[in-house]
Amino acid sequence: MYIVSLTYVCEMDKVDANLEAHVVYLKEQYEKGCFIASGRKVPRTGGVILADMPSRDALDAVLAEDPFCKEGVARYDVTEFVPSMAAKGFECLLPN
Repeated sequence: MYIVSLTYVCEMDKVDANLEAHVVYLKEQYEKGCFIASGRKVPRTGGVILADMPSRDALDAVLAEDPFCKEGVARYDVTEFVPSMAAKGFECLLPN
């Protein structure tokens, strides 16, 4: 599992101009089972994606398709982790 931290590297008008395409991309990744959760950082300096991918290479390939990546809107910092505990109702996040 991966935590992807996006940090905007441009003016907000460029972020907003690419936001609709980014949301379409996110929805596609949810449908494929790649992403578990996502949302904006507060304050709005970027976003966070929780991804369930088989490898870092697979994740990098998916992130390369993000309009934010293609348009140079955001920088991506990726952290891999293995959940060892989860709150009630979130046990599905634990490895089998």
